[in-house]
Formats: sequence, structure tokens, C-alpha cells
Amino acid sequence: MDINHPKITVLMPVYNAGKYIHEAIASVLKQSFGDFELLIINDGSTDNTVKIIKSFKDPRIVLLHQENKGIASALNNGLKHSRAPYIARFDADDVCYPDRLKIQYDFITAYPEYHILGSAADYMDVDGNFIFTQHPVAHLNEEIQTLKYSVCPFIHSSVFYNKEVIVSNGGYNEYAHTFEDHFLWVNILKNEKACNLSLPLIKVRLNPESITIDEKWRTRKFREIKYNTLKKRTITAADGLKLQEISEQQYSPKIKEGAYYALCGKKFLVNNYQPEKARMHVIKAINIHPLRFDNYLLYLASYFPEKLITWIYKNRINLKRL
Repeated sequence: MDINHPKITVLMPVYNAGKYIHEAIASVLKQSFGDFELLIINDGSTDNTVKIIKSFKDPRIVLLHQENKGIASALNNGLKHSRAPYIARFDADDVCYPDRLKIQYDFITAYPEYHILGSAADYMDVDGNFIFTQHPVAHLNEEIQTLKYSVCPFIHSSVFYNKEVIVSNGGYNEYAHTFEDHFLWVNILKNEKACNLSLPLIKVRLNPESITIDEKWRTRKFREIKYNTLKKRTITAADGLKLQEISEQQYSPKIKEGAYYALCGKKFLVNNYQPEKARMHVIKAINIHPLRFDNYLLYLASYFPEKLITWIYKNRINLKRL
């Protein structure tokens, strides 16, 4: 391995990830494919994140610092400084399975016409307990190309892509607050070949500290701006400012915690039918936010049989694709 010319850059933006980043870094360093750099962009963390990163002495780790500007800015900064032709996206609270890099590198070099490669993912709770396996909404390139603009085709932290393709298309749009990846895909996939592997290659952690909350917990105005900009494939600075203002209003620990328990409850009901666990989480969400009517509907649905739950969810998904 030439440390100055790695074959893969594992790109990890971090912000106050002290609770989980040790496990995330360790999972990258244990990869069966070792010719990589782990490029960590510290987005102005104020906790012990940097101290934990520096506790690792592996020369493949590269740490860069920036003021807190958000994940899109951190990703663009990482693209600018990455030294490999391929980028493996990864988040600081997730975990890589040992063969993740090998499988994706072998595929994309064997089939160079593919420039973007995602995978399935196993989702876990804050303590690392398995919740469900998320399979991509589409696998083959032909399927991905037919998806409606409102459907994100990839699990972002599972994505492996050709760096030049992303850079030549302008990288991540920093106005697309919290959906910078989705906005990128709708703008470049029409000209690029992509696919998703059905094998889970990462574990994604759901946790209250994450800036990504369930779509239903977003305001109507947020959703309106998001899907209008995705449909038009353009976004303005004014759109970005409004999205950021709305998001910052929802960054309170109470909202995040309520959204976390509601999402876990929904996943235990829809994706891994365990109604008792679903009810346990939904009750916690109700206790935190007793005025949210959707939580009561979710609690009621936890008494439905599995076949009915599956039918309702399947038809909802089908309607979204129309």
C-alpha cells in the first residue's frame, strides 16, 4: 500500500460523535481490504470526539478540522482533500461489516460502467441492538432510473462511488439541508449508472442525537420546500436558509428523543413485526409528546395482524412511486 495514494478514501464527517465514534473507527480499521485512508472531517465538535480519534495510532487515519458548517460542507471538504479515486461514505455512529470495502471495490472495478454503488443495511438502536434490515427500494440500474424524484435510492452511509463523477457534478449542495445526498442523486443519476447490492454491508445506528429525524416529524413547510426543490432539481440560498431555520427549531433534545422512539416503534411494527417492542417505544414517544395524534395511530396499529400491516405499508409505498 502506498499511503499517499490509497485506493479508497473512507469519508467520515463527524460532529459531537463521542458516544459512538470509537466503534465506527474500529470497524473501518478491521476491514479485510486494507488499502484505504480514513479521512475524518471534524465539523467543529465540542465534545470528546477529537480526543477519541487521536487515541488511534493507525497511519491511515487523516483528521481535518473545520468550523461547524454542516455535513454537506464537511463532505465537500473531504472530497477536496481525499487522495483516492473511490469514496466510501460512512457516518460516525455507524458500523462497517468487515468485508464492506472489499465487496464494493471488487464490484466497481470489475464493472467500471457503474459509478455509484449502494447496499442494504442493518439498523440498530442506540445500544447496538438489531431492529431491522433495510433493503434499498431498487437494485438494478434500470429500476433506480424509474424511481420518482421523491424516493431516495440509496442509504447514504452505504454508498461507494467514483470521486471524479461526484466532483465534476459539483459535489454536495450545501443548501439542501439534511437531504444533500438525495438532492445529489436526482441531479446526476440520469447520466450515471448505479446499483444497490442486496447484502447488508453496514449497520446504521438510530439515535436521538442524529440530525436526521423521521420525515413525519418535519414541518409541512420543510417537506414542501424539500420536495419542490427535488422536483425542480434546483435549490436557492433562500430555500436553504429556511430549511436550516426550521431544522434548528427541531434540534431540541425533546423533539429528537420523541422522534427516535416513534421511529423505532414504526420499524418494529413494519419492518420487523414485534408489536410488543413497537408499543414499548411508541408509549415512550407518547409520554414525551402527548399531543402528537400520529403516535396514537401507531399504537393502535400495533394491535393489527402482521399481514394487514404489510398490506397497508406496501400500498403506501406503491402510491408514492406513482
